[in-house]
Amino acid sequence: MEPIRPSKGNTVGMYCCGPTVYDRAHIGNFRTFLSQDVMRRTLQVAGLKVVHVRNVTDVDDKTIARSIEENRPLKEVTEFWTKEFHKDCERFNMLPPHIEPKATDHIEEQIEMIQTLLEKDHAYTSDDGSVYFRVSSFDEYGKLSRIKDRELKTNSADASPIDSDEYDRDSMADFVMWKSRKETDGDVYWDSPWGEGRPGWHLECSAMAMKYLGEHLDIHSGGEDLIFPHHENEIAQSECSCSQQFFKYWIHGAHLLVDGGKMAKSLKNFYTIDDIEAKGFPPVVLRYALTSGYYRQSLNFTFESLNAANSALQRLRKFSDELLTKVGTNRASLLKAIGKNAHTEDPWSLFEESWDELRNDLNISGALGKLFSAIKGVKPLEMSAFEDSQAAIAFHKLIYALGYDLDQVEIEKPKSEAPEEIKTLANQRWEAKQSRDWEQADQIRNELQAKGWKILDSKEGYELEKI
Repeated sequence: MEPIRPSKGNTVGMYCCGPTVYDRAHIGNFRTFLSQDVMRRTLQVAGLKVVHVRNVTDVDDKTIARSIEENRPLKEVTEFWTKEFHKDCERFNMLPPHIEPKATDHIEEQIEMIQTLLEKDHAYTSDDGSVYFRVSSFDEYGKLSRIKDRELKTNSADASPIDSDEYDRDSMADFVMWKSRKETDGDVYWDSPWGEGRPGWHLECSAMAMKYLGEHLDIHSGGEDLIFPHHENEIAQSECSCSQQFFKYWIHGAHLLVDGGKMAKSLKNFYTIDDIEAKGFPPVVLRYALTSGYYRQSLNFTFESLNAANSALQRLRKFSDELLTKVGTNRASLLKAIGKNAHTEDPWSLFEESWDELRNDLNISGALGKLFSAIKGVKPLEMSAFEDSQAAIAFHKLIYALGYDLDQVEIEKPKSEAPEEIKTLANQRWEAKQSRDWEQADQIRNELQAKGWKILDSKEGYELEKI
């Protein structure tokens, strides 16, 4: 695995393909976004400065179709779904990007890139005023997706330019960079040297990435479904525009499966963060489940995996609480200091192997395995003050990198089996309540408390809890 070496000193530029804001992001989308969040956090903990850019696609075929379907202005639709996306990111404890550009705010930059490509004969205009990239003008087209290895030909006799934002994976015809105004686009258009129209989806990311990160770029990340055509087209138009390598590192996350198959609304296995929380799992549990597998491999999501994630987080929360009690600090202030790189030393001690796994291409599952092995049998109360302090910093550096908000984790209280005498009294109290004999019910409740048991009433019955 090639190590990441920033092109600008100690600063890593990281561009992530963000959401297309026409609907609620689902858990498959968030698997990719969460992996990107862990990548940024890990780079920070490693001592690098990160400039994180994540775009918002607020004009494309899908956003326009939703705008027309709802008979609402495009901006109104996209701003609503952008806010919903931000809310979900906060619930997942994701760090906000340093820069979050919108495609519609960068029309001028996109037009300038098209003009450059036209001047260099990498693009051409059609009779209707659309502008297409000439794929045959870029000999290296397909180097990311290796599409040429499948012996496909560009600009074959039966190939025609494509003006859809998304198209078949095996198509290599010229792709659109500027779409002439169509009746189906409604009032979504801008003026350009080629007439009224709008940018193509692929052009948007190229223009925004280079505006905010320059021409010497480090990391570009997205889902594996974006490798072709989106990222392949980004490379072509960008490298032909600036005559140098676009990004050094391309990092793609694999698909999320649900119960072993594809997630789809028609299959009734399409979930959002709201759906999972409604079933009693806080966002941190879903975050753990979505990130605990190797990001380059497909992950199978099940509700059993959520139960396992919850149990694992219980262990991490308990260990964290024990460390912090011994050290005499609180989790929020320690994590805040780590996020600001206030703890620059590397006291990995017990957790060095876990950190090494995480640095090795974000091997989160390996990092967690080493982490649980390290904390097994460790008793903070028996460690020296120095050891506890070092362990607290190292452990919480890992927690920060993984992005787990342990305060969301509710520690389950151990349930004690009540003796028969207590069960009998509890049943007598329940019967007294059903008979509306409040005096006797209160008397039995007081007797139970005196014997060390608390009774918790509900509509369906009651539970006993050891005091």
